[in-house]
Amino acid sequence: MTIKVGDRLPEGTLSEFIEVEGNGCTVGPNQFKVEDLAKGRKVVIFGLPGAFTPTCSAKHVPSYVANYDKLKAKGVDAVYCMSVNDAFVMGAWAREQKSEGKVHMMGDGSADYTKKLGLELDLVARGMGTRCQRFSMLVDNGVVKTLNVEAPGKYEVSDAETMLRQLG
Repeated sequence: MTIKVGDRLPEGTLSEFIEVEGNGCTVGPNQFKVEDLAKGRKVVIFGLPGAFTPTCSAKHVPSYVANYDKLKAKGVDAVYCMSVNDAFVMGAWAREQKSEGKVHMMGDGSADYTKKLGLELDLVARGMGTRCQRFSMLVDNGVVKTLNVEAPGKYEVSDAETMLRQLG
């Protein structure tokens, strides 16, 4: 069942490649409980089919990096990008996208969390396995306030500009 507005985020973990040791994190992949990332905070989570893929690299991530300060000004505490890739790939993509300090690039290597959200995308026939649908959501203290899920192959409602309009 797909998550919907008003639902509490399910429990689960995502991984982030940390470049510099600190704040209790070691260099390399670190596991984070999603419920802890959202507790007492207003966060934007957006998901996409894969790191280094055309639309994801040219449009989706850049929209959030470019609009990070505007999102913060509207009360967003953190922005998380999730994809069905491992933390090493997401870390390399973060460096390529220059997202450090703005968008946390979170790996869901086995699609476990994507499946808990009900947002999996079957790309087995295209040789890509199970991936994440393209989406964005605003989460306030663990509760989904807005949810924008793209139609297959589209990029129209999950960008940062749409999120900014929804934040008012």
